Amino acid sequence: MTDAPRSPYASALGDRIAELSPALRRYVDTIPAGFVGRGEGVFDRVGSRRWFLTPLLRWFARRGVVPAGWHERVPFRIENRTVEGTAVAIRRFDLPAGAFTMHDAVRATSRGTVVDRVGRPPVVAAEFAVRVVESTLELQSIAVGIRLGGLRLRLPEWVAPRIRLRERSVGDGQRVEFTMDLSHVGRIYEYAGTFTYRIEEDA
Repeated sequence: MTDAPRSPYASALGDRIAELSPALRRYVDTIPAGFVGRGEGVFDRVGSRRWFLTPLLRWFARRGVVPAGWHERVPFRIENRTVEGTAVAIRRFDLPAGAFTMHDAVRATSRGTVVDRVGRPPVVAAEFAVRVVESTLELQSIAVGIRLGGLRLRLPEWVAPRIRLRERSVGDGQRVEFTMDLSHVGRIYEYAGTFTYRIEEDA
């Protein structure tokens, strides 16, 4: 394997990356050029039960941010690459109505945080604090913004959703849990599932 720029998670965590389980270290650490991280699994649940959000979520779905609706037992696949210090991910959700593909790119900041830009082209950006809690990786949003055409808007704190992502090892695989909550409303989006992961040559 050849050297590659450091992954954003490795940059943000520094020495704390050693506190992660070996499987999680492999997942968030730098993927050398010429290699790809591939995972397959099943989401127990993905989407939103808030029917009044359906029009908004469909707008985001058309832009490759998140799938709309509420779904259970959804097979999915993921491909991760490190490209010039950016963690680039492609996720495919095998929904009953057809495949949904989500694109996101994560970069480290000089503040020790990471920024995730989601969509193709990017529509949503969220800045996250990164920490390790009992060998589990936790991301907590500290700012959220959206792009409307050429306009970039940072959402005020009182309307910005609170986003939390947890990655932990379970048995021979790992589990991801994502939640998005809004003040005075509660849970507006979530997904959770278990998958296996490996790093292999990028054919």
